[in-house]
This record gives sequence, C-alpha cells and structure tokens, in this order.
Amino acid sequence: MIIQQLVEPEAERRGIRLLLLRDDLAYPELPGNKWRKLKYNLIEAEQQGHNTLLTFGGAYSNHIAAVAAAGRLQGLRTIGVIRGEETQPLNSTLARAAADGMHLRYLDRSTYRHKQEPAFLAELLRETGPAYVIPEGGSNALALPGCAELVTELAAETDFDYLCVACGTGGTLAGLLTALGQRQAVGVSALKGGEFLRSDIDNLTQAATGLHHQYELRTEYHFGGYAHFSAELLRFIQDFESRHGVLLDPIYTGKLLYGVLDLLRQGYFTAGSTVVAVHTGGLQGWTGFRQRFESRSAWWPTGI
Repeated sequence: MIIQQLVEPEAERRGIRLLLLRDDLAYPELPGNKWRKLKYNLIEAEQQGHNTLLTFGGAYSNHIAAVAAAGRLQGLRTIGVIRGEETQPLNSTLARAAADGMHLRYLDRSTYRHKQEPAFLAELLRETGPAYVIPEGGSNALALPGCAELVTELAAETDFDYLCVACGTGGTLAGLLTALGQRQAVGVSALKGGEFLRSDIDNLTQAATGLHHQYELRTEYHFGGYAHFSAELLRFIQDFESRHGVLLDPIYTGKLLYGVLDLLRQGYFTAGSTVVAVHTGGLQGWTGFRQRFESRSAWWPTGI
C-alpha cells in the first residue's frame, strides 16, 4: 500500500495531515476500486461453476475495461453489454476490452434502462447462455467486503480520521462504511444530481450490516455532470500533477481531490486531523476523454 503525503498550505495552516492512498498502483491491470469490487464476485462465480461473466457499462467504462481484463487474467469468457449504438472503429476502451477477449453487445439507451429487470435479464441470458451477472459499475453485495479490506489495510499503516472517495454507483463508499467504525467518510459524487446515491448506498450497507451508517455525500463537485468537459477541472488536474506528481482522472478522482481541497479551505475537516483521499484509478478513461474533447483544451496528459 502506497500512501503519499500531500503538502498543501491550507492543510499545514490547520495542522491537518493530508494523505493520498494510491490504490491505483496496487494491481496495475485492475487498478483501484475495480479489482476490490470484483474480487469476491470472481470467487462466487467460480463457486457457482460459471465460466462466463456478463456485465453492463458505457462505451468508456472503467468497469467494462476491468471485467474484460479480469476475464483474461482468470481465463473466463466475458460479455459486455454496452449502452448506445455500435460505432466503428471502436474507441480505445472497447478496443482494449475486445483485445482482452470480451464479446461486445450493444443496446440502445431506452432498452438499456431495463437492464436490472428480472425478465430482461432472463431473456438476455437465454440469448447469451449461462453467465454470472455483475451489475453496472460492479456495485453489489459482494463488492462491499473487497472495498472494506481497504480500510483494514489502511488502518494497519496509519491512523486517520476521515476517508474520502469518489462516487459513481456508490458501491465503493458503501464497502468502506462497513469497516470504518467511528471514522468519518466523505463521498464526492461524480454525477450531477447525485443525491439519489444516498438510497443506493444505504440499501447496500444496511443489507450487509443491518445498520444505518453515517457519512457525508457531497454533490456540488460534478462539474456539469458525469464525463462532461470542464476547462476548470482540467486546469486543476494539470496543476495538481505539477505540484504532487500524480495524475488524476477527469471523471472521478479529479473531482474528488478538487472537492477535498475545497472542503479543506472551507474548514470542513477538524484541525489536527488526518484526512485520506483514495485514488481509485480510472486513468484508462483519459484516452476516450481526449478523443471527445481535445479540440476544447490546450492541455492533455502525455503517456496515456
């Protein structure tokens, strides 16, 4: 586990120790929260005798990329049900998934909305054959214990008071909550209108522990919505990399660290406390983001 101290003037003024947990470096082919979410799902799939994984996601999905990589590493067949129409050539995310052996199926956005309905899933599995189904984003009951292990590992390395993480489907935050105890959790939503995540997070944690867990969900740092372009966010990511030598992604971790530093300036965190932000990876998404928005910005990270 790599933990990097972030030297920020406001943190030093308030006596706050600000740390970045580099979970993106733990397993390079399955970086960050994705391998944690998949860990126990892969074990369950094997125990049920499945040799095929079926999951859902958008055309630039970190989750799709991770499931395809996991299938290659574990010798499993994978099927990715992609939101939207097929386009050629494939974008970088889907090309990589296909290279990892994933069979891609496409659903128009209207049909895709039915992906959680039992009748729809039953019909889909009749067409594809038996498969272990993992929901979009990988957030289900079996994702939680894998994410909870991050807390155990972190606590063995250092004391901390706050743990901050980006939220897409809420599964990572839910898993962290099950192991945090009295420590405080802050989730930063990557989605516009992310208040709906509260019910998803609460449902996951209550099913896992039978308890209601306290946490803070910040919904004001979405920068226009999921995967939307923002020159302000790109400038922040560029500046963060120049100061700390760490590249963030524009979908999740860029928004997370922007939010954490803004909350720091607002005095949200208790003076003298230790605040940990989790870098959950997602850097593969840069290539697709660049393809879509390069004409609107003079800066893009190199080597992605």
